[in-house]
Formats: sequence, structure tokens, C-alpha cells
Amino acid sequence: MSPTDPALPYPEARSYHALGSDGLENLYLHAGCSTKGRLSDLWSFHIPSNRWTELRSAPEPARGGTSIAFATGQLYRMHGFDGKTEQGGNIDTYDIEARTWTSFSFTPDGTSGPEPRSVSCLLAIDINHRPSLVAIFGERDPSSLGHEGAGKMLGDIWVFDIRSRSWTEAQPEPGGEPAARGWFDADVVRGSIKEDIVLHGGLNGFNERLGDAWLLEIR
Repeated sequence: MSPTDPALPYPEARSYHALGSDGLENLYLHAGCSTKGRLSDLWSFHIPSNRWTELRSAPEPARGGTSIAFATGQLYRMHGFDGKTEQGGNIDTYDIEARTWTSFSFTPDGTSGPEPRSVSCLLAIDINHRPSLVAIFGERDPSSLGHEGAGKMLGDIWVFDIRSRSWTEAQPEPGGEPAARGWFDADVVRGSIKEDIVLHGGLNGFNERLGDAWLLEIR
């Protein structure tokens, strides 16, 4: 698949970016690391027309390893690494129709809300008929080896109720749970009655690549 008109603007090449979808016709590409440095730009790709559109850039700092999720007609952005510190304490929201960014701040202390992190995951999910965001795992402190090594990995799960703007830490039932990790993939499994989350792979705190898969049921 290529843009209909290659002469029109399109995103520069990058890695450690975030990609999301509205579940209909549009993909959203955000931030990451280019050959010139970290980015904060936001692009949409309209699949039927094969056309890129540059949207308003997100609030600074520019970052890689961030996460985005689409819910309630808006794009939510959290976390990432700006080259010096892991980001946290803000949920940045892009209103698709208004084309504007707003930010909601919280205390990222691991009690009131999730700690700063990067290379984690943010998913939009319906929990008991309430639109929610789920922030999963990630890297809390970067390795001195940069992208060549693993830093301190987190194994926590946080649920954000979009309506009440409140965080709750999910506590897994005893009987086994995934090891803390970053650099993994996860997605929502939508059934006829409820929605679950599937998690796969990643890098653990011992700099070992993982190939396991887990299903997370949030009640």
C-alpha cells in the first residue's frame, strides 16, 4: 500500500513510534525517533484514499516509546522517553473533530496513578459499559546501554475510567501472571459480551526476549 500521490506530505521515517486506529478507516501515527531526533508529530492515514494528513503536534516534550489509544472519538497519549527521563503524570487527549489537544494531570506515584514509563501499552476497552483506558507494564528507568539493554521493568496494570477521570490499580488473582516487561505488544479481544486483553512477547529486566502470550480478563 502506497500513498495515492507521493508528492503530498507524508511522515518521515522513524522507529519507537506509536500507532493506533479508530477501528474504521483511519490509522494514527505519533512521535518516535527519526535520524534527526525525537518527534512529537501526529499523522492520520485514511485507508480508502491512501492519503496522509498531518495533524496538530502533541504537547512537548518530543518522545519515543510512547503509547496512544482511540476511544470516545478522541486519541489518548501517555508515557514515553524524551532522551533524559521517562514521562508520566499526564494524559494528553487529541479531539479528532476540534483538532485540539488538552491535558489531564495526575500524581504518578504508583498509588494515585501509574508511575512514569515508556515502551509500555495503552489500550481502550469497555469495562462494565464504561469506556476505559488500560495502561500495562513498561520500562521505569532506562538502561545505561540505551536501546541495547533493559532497564527497570514494571509489571503493574492500571485502569483509567474516562468518565470519572480516576485511576484504579488492577490486582491479578493468585495463580500466575506475566513477568514484568517492556517492548511488548498487546491488543483488545472484543467478544459479544465483554472485552479482554491479549499480551505477547517483550523484553524482561534481564534483557531476555520473551515469546509467551497471556489473556487478561478485567472484571
